[in-house]
Amino acid sequence: MPAVALVLVCCLSGVQLAGLQVRLQDAAAATARSLARDDSSSSVAATASALVASARVTSQQRGDLVCATVSAPARNALLGLLPITLSASSCALAGGK
Repeated sequence: MPAVALVLVCCLSGVQLAGLQVRLQDAAAATARSLARDDSSSSVAATASALVASARVTSQQRGDLVCATVSAPARNALLGLLPITLSASSCALAGGK
């Protein structure tokens, strides 16, 4: 019975991590678009935080592109035993050209 419980915990943690990764990718895309529109930094941070709590945003210019990377710690992954941080990146054309 303990082995079944362990497998169940691993499966549920995997589903939770996959859900977080999808939310991070959505947040990165929205943040990159917000940065490309030259929105204020507080607006950019609010965009990411609205989609993923405790999100950290970094950005960089790559030619005509503005790229955003959003990362967040995975809470409760394998009952909080593993310190996992997930991240996602996305780019948008600067200035909406």
